[in-house]
Amino acid sequence: MVKPVEICVYGADVLCPSCVNLPSAKETYEWLQAALARKYPEQLFYIEYIDIYSPPEDEQKKELAEKILNDEYFYPLVSINGIVVGEGNPHLKVIYAEMEKNGYKPKES
Repeated sequence: MVKPVEICVYGADVLCPSCVNLPSAKETYEWLQAALARKYPEQLFYIEYIDIYSPPEDEQKKELAEKILNDEYFYPLVSINGIVVGEGNPHLKVIYAEMEKNGYKPKES
């Protein structure tokens, strides 16, 4: 059994200034959750939406939220087990590759 990964989608209710024509962070979170559930059915993973203006007490998550607020990253930002795998307009191909590095097996078509 694969150890479940932790996927975090960071964002805010206000759209990123350079991401005006892209989905919101919450929409990205919902889209990613659905896409991963289809690609890796019956394989457990944890996905969490983190508001950059009120991150949880976890130091690593607070630090990443702070970096976004300091314009070091764009949001929505996606991390898997603390590794940034996408920002602004995250790409499924990159996210899938990181999932598979962690032992996830894609559904047979």
